[in-house]
Amino acid sequence: MVAGRFRTVNVLAPYRDRILGDVKLSRPMKIVVDSGNGIAGASAPGILRALGCEVTELFSEVDGTFPNHHPDPSKPENLRDLIAALQSGDAEVGLAFDGDGDRLGLITKDGQNIYPDRQMMLFAKDVLTRVPGGTIVFDVKCSQRLAPAIEAAGGKALMYKTGHSLIKAKMKQIDSPLGGEMSGHIFFKERWFGFDDGTYAAARLLEILSRSKDASAVLNALPTSFSTPELNVKCKEGEPHALVAELMKKVSFAKPAKVNTIDGVRVDWPDGFGLIRASNTTPVLVLRFEGHTPEALHRIEGEMLALLRSVKPDAAIEQAAH
Repeated sequence: MVAGRFRTVNVLAPYRDRILGDVKLSRPMKIVVDSGNGIAGASAPGILRALGCEVTELFSEVDGTFPNHHPDPSKPENLRDLIAALQSGDAEVGLAFDGDGDRLGLITKDGQNIYPDRQMMLFAKDVLTRVPGGTIVFDVKCSQRLAPAIEAAGGKALMYKTGHSLIKAKMKQIDSPLGGEMSGHIFFKERWFGFDDGTYAAARLLEILSRSKDASAVLNALPTSFSTPELNVKCKEGEPHALVAELMKKVSFAKPAKVNTIDGVRVDWPDGFGLIRASNTTPVLVLRFEGHTPEALHRIEGEMLALLRSVKPDAAIEQAAH
C-alpha cells in the first residue's frame, strides 16, 4: 500500500489577487452586502473593500443555522434586511449572496429587485464590447426582454435548458463568453473560468456601475416586464416529465404564438411568454409567466393554466420554495 500525502493551501489570497488583478472600478462606491450567514461572508466583503468599495456588512458571520434569514436571494422575503439598510443609509446598491456563494442578488437604492435575467442584460452589453458577435446563453425561465437586449448589443442570443451543469456544458460546446440562469447563477468565461461565482459576478457588476454617477438609474433603466415569481405544481414521483410529454403533444396556439420545447413547453407571444417545465431535482412542475402589461400577463397565465389543466385537472399552484 502506497502512503498518501496531503498539504494545506490557503486559496483565499490567490483568489482575491486574481479578482483584484482583473476588475477595476472607475470610482469608489458605497454598498451594502448581505451574506445571509453563508460562506461568502468569510471573503466577499473584504474583496469588495479591496476593490475600492465602502461596505456595510449584514450577517457576514458564517453560521449554518442561518439565524437571521434563509440565504436565498431569489426570494424577496430574504432581502428585507438589505432593503431596510439601503433605505436607512447612503449606500448606492445592495448585494446579496446565497449560502454557498455562487448566486448574486441585487437591490437598487430605492428597493427594486434587479432579477438575474435583467442583470444579464448589463453583463451581456459589457462582455460583447470585447467579444463582438459572441453567443450569450440563458435558460428558458428568463425574460422575453433578454434576447433583444443581447442582439441590440451585437450578440447572438441562445435560450437553453435550465440547469447549472447544462448551461455550463452548452457554453463550453459553443465557446460562449457568458451564460446565466434566472436562479442567479452567472457564468463568466470572458476574463474568468466559465463557472459561477457570486463574488466575481458582484465585482464585474460594480465595475460596470462605477462608470456611471447614478448606479440605480442605470439598473432601473433596464428593460422590464410584469411577471410572476417561479411557481410550482406538486406532482407524484415521475409524473412531471410524463405530464410535459403530454403537453408537448397537445400544445397548439394560433399565430403569432411561438412554441419552444427545448425544456418543457415555453410559448412566446409578441407581448409575453408562459412556461411549464419539469424540475430537474424535485417532483414538481415549474411555471413562470410574463407580460409586457398586467393585462397581457393575466391573459397568458390564463391560457397556459388552461393548457396545464387539460392534462392535470387537479393542478394546485404555489410559489416555489428554494
